[in-house]
Amino acid sequence: MRIVITDCDHDAFEQERAVVAASGDELVIANSLTPGELIASAEGADALVVQYASITGEILDALPNVKVVSRYGVGVDSVDIPAATERGIAVCNVPDYGTEAVSDHAIALAMNAAREVTRLDRGLRAGVVDFPGVRPMHLVGERVFGIVGLGLIGSATARKAAGLGFQVICHDILAGDADEFRGYPHVSLDELLRRSQVVSIHTPLTELTHHLIDADALASMRPDAILVNTARGPIVDTAALGEALRAGTIRGAALDVTETEPLPADDPLLELPQLTVTPHMAWYSEESYGELKRRTVENAADLIAGRVPRNIINPEVLGAPGRNRNLDPGASA
Repeated sequence: MRIVITDCDHDAFEQERAVVAASGDELVIANSLTPGELIASAEGADALVVQYASITGEILDALPNVKVVSRYGVGVDSVDIPAATERGIAVCNVPDYGTEAVSDHAIALAMNAAREVTRLDRGLRAGVVDFPGVRPMHLVGERVFGIVGLGLIGSATARKAAGLGFQVICHDILAGDADEFRGYPHVSLDELLRRSQVVSIHTPLTELTHHLIDADALASMRPDAILVNTARGPIVDTAALGEALRAGTIRGAALDVTETEPLPADDPLLELPQLTVTPHMAWYSEESYGELKRRTVENAADLIAGRVPRNIINPEVLGAPGRNRNLDPGASA
């Protein structure tokens, strides 16, 4: 069986090679920048392993042997899941590999912004001690840390924020009108935005969450609030955030993800001293890096061997022979 890594910016592939060697499959590592290159490099593939590539129905139609698309990471917004499901193609991810790393990073960004570490560092390097510019600062105790999306990463972030002394509240669509969710007070999104000194985003990117934090949401936040986003860039309206920071509507922002990635060096956002940006690397630790690489390819290898993968977004394809283009429904039982 042929497993094709369509695109990946990792510097080594020992983990992937070891998995494929054990399964007896063939591994092809490509660097597809366009749909045409992807289709050409993945000709005859039984499985696609993708990082950034957009996998559409048209691409899947051009690759009739594909049985599974396995993505490096948690989010699968770059894969047309309905199109894959209609064609009987499994879509896999690794939803929990970076839970501790991303939550560590969210806390680091929040504390960095609250203590104005980056701004003070920049000032000192320029020969300025900007004490007036970073006032006022407050102790963590009794400050409210609002978490939007209390899944695995949001829950880990909540645990760590509470451990630092923050009062944690949350909003999650799965909680409905409940007053408590997974051990934390649950409030409406509007109330969370009004009350929180830190608003940390941990929800998936969907049609409902695209620009969830828009101009109106930012206007409802506290003037001493810090916005942290380690989820997906388009959840926050970048233009509206820039306007809010320039107007002083909120105190600051710390982003690991942006609507355009990487953020261009001349982007006006980077001129704002209230903003800290990191290059979509919250997921990274040596431990999470190795786990991500191994499990992404294991999902693909398991599926094409007729085994149920550890993580599958659309398990219905395993038992839908009427729509299942490539899978033997008996093999995956």
